[in-house]
Amino acid sequence: MNVALILQNVGKHIQLSKPEADYFVSLLQRRTLKRKEYLLKEGDVCKTENFITKGCLRTYTIDENGFEHILMFAIEDWWIGDPLGFWTQTPSTHFIDALENSELLQITKPNLDKLLETVPKFERFYRIVFQNALIAERQRINQNLSLTAEQRYLNFIEKYPKMEQRISQKHIATFLGITPEFLSMIRNKIAKS
Repeated sequence: MNVALILQNVGKHIQLSKPEADYFVSLLQRRTLKRKEYLLKEGDVCKTENFITKGCLRTYTIDENGFEHILMFAIEDWWIGDPLGFWTQTPSTHFIDALENSELLQITKPNLDKLLETVPKFERFYRIVFQNALIAERQRINQNLSLTAEQRYLNFIEKYPKMEQRISQKHIATFLGITPEFLSMIRNKIAKS
C-alpha cells in the first residue's frame, strides 16, 4: 500500500505523530480499478472517501436525455467521493468511474468516525479538504455562468496542465459544457494566435 503520498497530503494541513500516522494508515483499505470500472453508481450509497495514489477518475451525472455532465476529474494526490451521500449515507446522484487504471486508498465511514474520535486533529484536516472542495465548486459554477467557452478552456489548462494530456477531448469538452467539435475549433484558434 503506497501510503507516503497520502501522509504527505495530510501533512499539508496537520502534523501527525508516528502513532497517529500508523493508526490512520491501519484504517485504510487499498482498492484498484480498471479503466472504465465504476467506483460509485447513481443510486448506490457512497461508503468510502477515496484518495488516489495512481490514475485518473471522474465524477459525473447523466440527465434524462442520456447526456453526461462531468463535475470533476481527479488524479494522484486528490480525494474523490460523494460527500453528501457519504456523510448522510443516502443514495448518490452521481457516477464515479476510472478513466485510467487506478489505485486508491479508502476509508469507510465507520473507520473515519473512529479516526475523528481518536485523533481529533483530523477534524481540522477534513474541514480544510471540504472547504477547498466547496471553494473549487463555487469557482467552477461562477466560471460556467460568466466566462466564454474559450476562457473556461484556458482556465482548465492553466489550472490542470497535467490533465489535458491524460483526458480525452470528448471528456474535456463535456466538463466545459461544449461539444468536442467546438473544443477542437477553440484549440485551433489558440494554436494560430
